[in-house]
Amino acid sequence: MSILSKFAPLRQTYDQLRSVGQNPFEMVFEDMLSSTEGIYRGKKTILLGTNNYLGLTFDEACIEESVAAVRAHGTGTTGSRIANGSYGTHRKLESDLAKYFNRQHCMVFSTGYQANLGMLSTLAGKGDYLLLDTDSHASIYDGARLGHAEVVRFRHNDPDDLRKRLKRLANEPGQKLVVVEGIYSMLGDTAPLREFAEVKREMGAWLMVDEAHSLGVLGEHGRGLAEEAGVEADCDFIVGTFSKSLGSVGGFCVSNVPEFDILRVACRPYMFTASLPPAVMASTITALRRMQEQPERRQRLHENAQRLYHGLRKLGFAVGPQCSPIVSVAVPEVPVAVEFWNRLLEGGVYLNLAMPPATPTPSPLLRSSVSAVHTPAQIDRAVQLFETVGRQLGVLPPAVAPARKRAPVASAIPAHAEVAMLASGGAR
Repeated sequence: MSILSKFAPLRQTYDQLRSVGQNPFEMVFEDMLSSTEGIYRGKKTILLGTNNYLGLTFDEACIEESVAAVRAHGTGTTGSRIANGSYGTHRKLESDLAKYFNRQHCMVFSTGYQANLGMLSTLAGKGDYLLLDTDSHASIYDGARLGHAEVVRFRHNDPDDLRKRLKRLANEPGQKLVVVEGIYSMLGDTAPLREFAEVKREMGAWLMVDEAHSLGVLGEHGRGLAEEAGVEADCDFIVGTFSKSLGSVGGFCVSNVPEFDILRVACRPYMFTASLPPAVMASTITALRRMQEQPERRQRLHENAQRLYHGLRKLGFAVGPQCSPIVSVAVPEVPVAVEFWNRLLEGGVYLNLAMPPATPTPSPLLRSSVSAVHTPAQIDRAVQLFETVGRQLGVLPPAVAPARKRAPVASAIPAHAEVAMLASGGAR
C-alpha cells in the first residue's frame, strides 16, 4: 500500500472531473491580457473568478514601481527577516498599513494564509479559547490547529450563539479570542460585526476580524467591514491579504495592543518564512496608495457587483443572501455544476467551481468575483451565458416566447430599445 493510498477517494473525484471536460483545479492560461481577460486554449476568456476586486494587477504605476524595485534591490530576500534582516520597504509597507488603519503596530507576512496561521497559533495558547464562526476560512481553522487553544465553534453570523458559548466559558481561566470575517469567501455575505463587537465588550473577550475580502471593498476609506460598521475601536486585531484588492501577494496584521512587536520573535510562521521580495513590496505600497487616491474604483466595483447579482437573481438563479463582489450561484447537484462550469468556460467565461465540503451548504457553487475594471458588456455577457447554459441544463425553466401582438401599441417600447434593454441585462 502506498503512503498516498489515503487519497484514493480524492483521486477518483479528480478522474471524474477530467472525464467530463476541463479540470477546474488544473487551469492553465497561456496569457493574461488584462485584469479581466486571459487566453485559455487560444481563446479570449473573461476572468470572473480572480478576486481582483480593484483591478490593480495591471495598474501602470504598480507595475513600474515593481520593475524598478527588482532592478534596484534584486529578485528576492533569500530568507526570513529574523535571520536576514528587513529591507527598508518592509518597514515602509508596515508603516503605511498602520497609518492607513490608524493603528500603532503592523506585521507583514509572506501570504494572507500565513497571517492567519501565525496570528492565531501565537495569540491563543494552551488554556485559551478560540471562538470561530463555523464558515471560517481554511487558514483560520489551520491556525487554530497549529496552536494549542481549545476551539469552540458558533453558528454562522449568530451573535446570540456566540454570547451563549462565551457565557459557558465565563468562569474558565484563559483568554477568549473571537474570530470572524468581513466578507465570507463562498457566498459573499458579511458578518453582523456591530452585534459581535457588543458581545465581545459584554463578555470581556478579544476580537479578530479577517478583512481579506473586504479590504478595499467596504467602508468609506476601504478599510473593510470594521470601518463600515463603525466598530474599528472594538477590533483588537485586523488581519488581511494583499492578494485581493491590492493585486499582489502577502498578508498582514494591524493592532493597537501594547507590546505587539514581541510577536515578531514569538510567531513561528513569521520567524521561519522567507520574507516578501522587493518587487511585491513595491507594488503593494503603490497599490495601497492608489486604492486611497481612487475611491471611484470601489464605486465601480459595487456597480458591477449589483449588475451581476441582480441580473442572475432576476433570471431565477439561487444567489447568496447579500449583494457583494462575490456572487455565487447554487446548483442542485455536483455533476450538473461540473457540466455548467465547463459550458461557461467553453463560452468564454471563467469562474470558480466550489464543491462540498468546501461550501457552507450541501450544494456546489458557481462562484464569481467581480472587478472594478470589468466592463458592463463583460458582465452582461456572463449573465447571458449563465441564462443560456442554465436553460440547457434545466437549472432554469425553458424560456417562454412572448405572445405576438396583432397591432403595435402606441405606448409600447420601440423594438430597437427593447433589444438594447435585453442586451444590457434589463432595466435596473
